[in-house]
Amino acid sequence: MLADLRHDRRPAPEALAAFAEGLADGSVTDAQAGAFAMGVCRTPLGAAGRAALTRAMRDGGEVLQWDLDGPVVDKHSTGGVGDCTSLVLAPALAVCGAYVPMISGRGLGHTGGTLDKLAAIPGFRTEMQTDELQSIVSRVGCAIVGATADIAPADRRLYAVRDVTGTVESLDLIVASILSKKLAEGLEALVLDVKSGSGAFMPDPNDARALARALVETGQANGVMTSAIVTDMSQPAAPACGNALEVIAAMEALTEPGTRRSARLVALVRALGGEALALGGLVADAAAGAEKIGAALQSGAAAEVFGRMVQAQGGPSDFLERWRDRLPAAPVVAELRAEAPGVVAEIDTRVLGEVVVDLGGGRRREDDRIDPTVGISHIAQLGTVVTDTQPLARVHAADGEAAAEAAERVARAIRLEGGAVTPPTLIGETIR
Repeated sequence: MLADLRHDRRPAPEALAAFAEGLADGSVTDAQAGAFAMGVCRTPLGAAGRAALTRAMRDGGEVLQWDLDGPVVDKHSTGGVGDCTSLVLAPALAVCGAYVPMISGRGLGHTGGTLDKLAAIPGFRTEMQTDELQSIVSRVGCAIVGATADIAPADRRLYAVRDVTGTVESLDLIVASILSKKLAEGLEALVLDVKSGSGAFMPDPNDARALARALVETGQANGVMTSAIVTDMSQPAAPACGNALEVIAAMEALTEPGTRRSARLVALVRALGGEALALGGLVADAAAGAEKIGAALQSGAAAEVFGRMVQAQGGPSDFLERWRDRLPAAPVVAELRAEAPGVVAEIDTRVLGEVVVDLGGGRRREDDRIDPTVGISHIAQLGTVVTDTQPLARVHAADGEAAAEAAERVARAIRLEGGAVTPPTLIGETIR
């Protein structure tokens, strides 16, 4: 197979399957894995090869089996800043009759990780064996956990090799990495949130659309109803970045139907949830699904499911009622104001994510420790008219020096103009 790649020939599906099996059982060396990753960058696998590699990587580990009275569905995001969508979406889908065994990851680099956000909740456990995950999903309707060592072990090895060989951006390897883990959940339907814009892994919309098409094509080829929505990441998904702060944003969306919750976050949850419900056969179309998701949020039913999930996964039994008291807070909060009135015209969202990392709220390496309290909140959104009496943002830090340095960087990342500004469309193309 390596010889095929060396001579610009696409490997046969059975050769890719054997290679994935070797990754999983250790018979393929790191050197061979690195050569494979470099070869795929030189000679892309194509649609059939991507599907074969993904399937083999999925089947090289445990694939969950379900016996439930509703469809098993999930959502995956390609990574964003201030993106706490999963915390709101999973319980809303459960209210609407879906079952959601969401296997998520930790943050690395400027994009946050869902598991790190949940770790801000005292006692919340994201590591558990499959039988406990299945029990919680069957009782509560949803659970958000990390992957066990038995889920797509080939991906764990290949991802580590990609990181050190400069092949992380290969479209084929991105698709196989994402979907081998997601399809191992035993899904019937999957909706993908593919980000574009300044805070996205793939800022260019054309690259984002190409990734979305490849993900949908590969998911469908492996028997899972799959679609993707290209969404805007030219500003944070919620007006907060940082683990505990994003849990607050999610809880406001779940428990406060009035003005406190982020309209942008709720719109994203409705769009992704509506598509997932339609894919799972629970509604006639995505529009009907979005209405159903909205009703689950408005009624408080999604919040109740989230509270039960928190308790089932080791968190406080009274989290729903006392979440403001239960979440940790940073010792220093610095408010950032505009020097002169204006309209928010541009946000370098990647910089905001990097500021959170530098405050201690994210990772540069897998073994970095996380401070759940730090981050940025009350971030003014694109198109907002700002006066010198309104905050552009608030920086939450461990000490005054870190807060002052972060505030300077945040100020440079938010550009104001004098006239009206039309923000980019949040929900872009849907690819089915």
